Amino acid sequence: MNRKAIRTENLTRDFPTVRAVDNLSLEVPTGIVFGFLGPNGAGKTTTIRLLLGLLEPDSGRGEVLGFEVQTQADRIRERVGALLEDDGLYERLTAYDNLDFFGAINHLTTPERRNRIRHLMEHLDLWDRRSEQAGKFSRGMKKKLALARALLHRPALLFLDEPTAGLDALSAVALRDDLTSLVHQEGVTVFLTTHNMAEAEKICDRVGVIHKGQLVVEGRPNEIGAQARQPSVKVSGSGFTPEILAEVGQVPQVVGVARSEDGLTIRLKEQGEIAGLVRLLVNRGAQVEEVHKVSASLEEAFVTLMREQSQ
Repeated sequence: MNRKAIRTENLTRDFPTVRAVDNLSLEVPTGIVFGFLGPNGAGKTTTIRLLLGLLEPDSGRGEVLGFEVQTQADRIRERVGALLEDDGLYERLTAYDNLDFFGAINHLTTPERRNRIRHLMEHLDLWDRRSEQAGKFSRGMKKKLALARALLHRPALLFLDEPTAGLDALSAVALRDDLTSLVHQEGVTVFLTTHNMAEAEKICDRVGVIHKGQLVVEGRPNEIGAQARQPSVKVSGSGFTPEILAEVGQVPQVVGVARSEDGLTIRLKEQGEIAGLVRLLVNRGAQVEEVHKVSASLEEAFVTLMREQSQ
């Protein structure tokens, strides 16, 4: 049975004017990248702070790596890495000295620190800049240095709160690629919050969507897309006359038919057999070249879910 890196049961946290986390029950297996998605104010950062023991829950419970968040927070923080809103760097220190300082805090020996720092800085293309003050780094380089700091002591679990926020597109892609490579190399479990749905879809094995402190849905990105959008089929070809479109629209499983330059998009009530639709098109004289099911992107699914929750 796969051990859980994170487990919560009805975890709840109130502030004076809002319930930030509302009866959150969640399980995150070890060895995956888990994306925790939601709009601003949904409760993502509060959840991370609860899991790190930086905030006390009002009710419910949580475990991280088998340790209770309320009574064993120190043991949790020894075993996890975290990159939160504040990068936590000392800007007057050099990049190398930043990592050396944090390595000493985490009880790494001098040889361990030396080898580990070089490995991470070379992987993140920072080694040639190791003697420069961190304050002179670009925003993207500071994020990389903070990521190295979070991974320095070989944590079993890494919390990343909007790691690419504020970065330009090229810097965000570079950091994401570095992160993906390091995660696989290190074998670390990742709990990631992000607003970037394309980013989440590319690197997350599973995602959970939170809205107003409540977990709305959890699963693989493609599963969530299937739940949040009516299934549809794209048919490429020619000869799709108005009469054929009208006849397809009368099929019981069809919700609607839309014509485009290169074919049709047929929206269905539910996933099902499409061979009969293709047979109908061919029998009526249409030239069918290609047929494939249309998958909703995670971004489309997310927008649909948020609209449904706001109604």
